[in-house]
Amino acid sequence: MTRRPIKLCVAALGGQGGGVLTDWLIGIAEAEGYLAQSTSVPGVAQRTGATIYYLEFFPRAAAEEAGREPVMALMPVPGDVDCVVASELAEAGRAIQRGLVDPQRTTLIASSHRSYSISEKSAMGQGAADSAGLIALARSQAKRLILLDMEAVAERHHSVISSVLLGAICGSAVLPFTRQAFEAAIGQSGISVATNLAAFTEACERAGRGDPDDSAAAAAPVVADAAGRIPARARSPSLQPLLDRVRRLPQGVHALALEGARRAIDYQDAAYAALYLTRLERIAALDESARARADASSPREDSGECALTSAVARSLALWMTFEDTIRVADLKTRAARFARVRAEVRAAPDQLLGITEFVKPRIAEIAGTLPAGMGAWVLRSPRLSRWLARATGGKRVRSHTVGGFLLLHALGGLKRWRRGTLRYIEENARIEDWLARIEWLARAHYGLAVELARAQRLIKGYGETHERGWRSFSALLANLDALAARADGAAVMARLHEAALADEEGQLLAKELAGLAACAAPL
Repeated sequence: MTRRPIKLCVAALGGQGGGVLTDWLIGIAEAEGYLAQSTSVPGVAQRTGATIYYLEFFPRAAAEEAGREPVMALMPVPGDVDCVVASELAEAGRAIQRGLVDPQRTTLIASSHRSYSISEKSAMGQGAADSAGLIALARSQAKRLILLDMEAVAERHHSVISSVLLGAICGSAVLPFTRQAFEAAIGQSGISVATNLAAFTEACERAGRGDPDDSAAAAAPVVADAAGRIPARARSPSLQPLLDRVRRLPQGVHALALEGARRAIDYQDAAYAALYLTRLERIAALDESARARADASSPREDSGECALTSAVARSLALWMTFEDTIRVADLKTRAARFARVRAEVRAAPDQLLGITEFVKPRIAEIAGTLPAGMGAWVLRSPRLSRWLARATGGKRVRSHTVGGFLLLHALGGLKRWRRGTLRYIEENARIEDWLARIEWLARAHYGLAVELARAQRLIKGYGETHERGWRSFSALLANLDALAARADGAAVMARLHEAALADEEGQLLAKELAGLAACAAPL
């Protein structure tokens, strides 16, 4: 019987130590009396793909007995890989897509954490891949699946994922090497030996025991009890009236309404949260009666009980907490942000940390922060706009310095006067117009009202991003009367909404709108 090499493929992102892992594995194999060969194909930078490391191992004694060197491949062949190791969940999906994971042969070792790709981060809508779907796919396609949150293990031991990957490979027993050989390879490297060994040990033991991954449970939303009921008492007596109002809303929207109220308080104050609930109560009051007369045009199965109130609760909270210069400055000077950045770069308590903020305010942002009358005057004055344009270039603010911090902190402190700014008055008027349109539609076109409430997610960010989103949203509003006259108006609105999210330049939306206009034109 001809012996075949042991074939292992590793997909690791930049900075995760894939090359170090490969060197460890080669050293381990040679120390254990195996011939080893490795190749690598670098991935594209900026998280559009991983570097693929391919290794084959063959017993030296078997080669000597046969009297010839084994022939080893330079690249993995679909259906012929014994073990695939992925340092991130989406990379496991990519390996499956390439055919490298075979249900009859392949052990798949993967991390359950996500490191989002550029396409996921830049998507205007929900662009993130479905983690639950990826895990289900991995379970169905691999002969054996070993899944754990490798990033969490590495962070826990102040190590890097390469040592966790090595531990999972050792614990899986896919390679006929002793654990002592694995540990010796880490020790011989002489770099962060203690932390790497600690991470290796945890991953090895968990892979050997086959511990279930707990990332899904960790990502589950936190609720007050198993039934998802919200608390009966507020943390502060002054906020109890707001909580009582939330509890009087339909139970299906309690969680969304509570989070929306919290967001409004954090953004502005308790009075702003009361305004949020007042607006939401208007929608909830007509929701039940409107659903009773709802047309059958809703394109989605989830447009059931409280669908309109739920959609408005989410969208209204996002719109009322729009991003302006005041909000951005406020977030950049919070202690929690400095703590998060320090943790991300792993700065020691005695190390100095510097943060440089890159800001590029436009005239519209400057005018929007001013009192409404003054801001409108600035925008109407070409001479003043040209003068202000000199201050709109790229700026660097060092928020770790006293001067930089005080500048941003003073700007964030302007939120007490936000209600008088030009940007607030403009957004507030737009919100009221949007709610009025929803109320008008809900009485006869419930499904279309739900879609209009959901379409708010087109409006996000600030600056040019906000302007592009508002243009797309305005285009939908301009066609609202025509959609209300159609039996399939809700379905068409949903299609236009998705088209607007497909590209930020609005080309696909323009194409859809042109087709809609052509269909409506008289023959």
